[in-house]
Amino acid sequence: MGSFFIIFFIIVFTSVFATSNIDGLDGLSGGIMAVVYAVMGFIALHQDKLDISALSFVITGGILAFLWFNVPPAKFYMTEVGYNALSFTLVVIAFMTHTVLLLPIIAFPLFITLVTTILQVISIRIFKKRLLKIAPLHHHFEALG
Repeated sequence: MGSFFIIFFIIVFTSVFATSNIDGLDGLSGGIMAVVYAVMGFIALHQDKLDISALSFVITGGILAFLWFNVPPAKFYMTEVGYNALSFTLVVIAFMTHTVLLLPIIAFPLFITLVTTILQVISIRIFKKRLLKIAPLHHHFEALG
C-alpha cells in the first residue's frame, strides 16, 4: 500500500471511533467493546498470536471491571480518553491480525451507528427530511420505545 497505508489507517480509526457516538446509553460502548475485544482475542488465539490474544483478553477484563462500576449510579465514566484508547488499540490489533476488512462485521454495532449517523446528516442537509427520529440508531429505537 505504500504511503496510502497511513491514509487507510486514519480512515479505519475514524470509522472505529464511532464508539464515541454509541456511548449515548450508559455502558453501551463498554459492552460492545468487551464483545469486540473478546472476538479479536479468539481470532488472535486461532492465529497463534498469543501476545495479541492476551492483550485483547486483558482489555476485555478491564472493560468488564469498568462496567461493574458503571452500574447506576455510575462511579466512573469512560469519556473521550477511554474511547480513543479503545478505538486506537482495536485498530492496531485488527491490522496486526489482518482482520481490518472484517471489522464492519466484528464491530457491527459500531459500523451501523456510524452509517446511520452519516445517513441522517446527509438526509437532513440534502433532502430536508429525517430518516430516523433521532440519530444514532440506538437512540431511534429508544425513542420508539
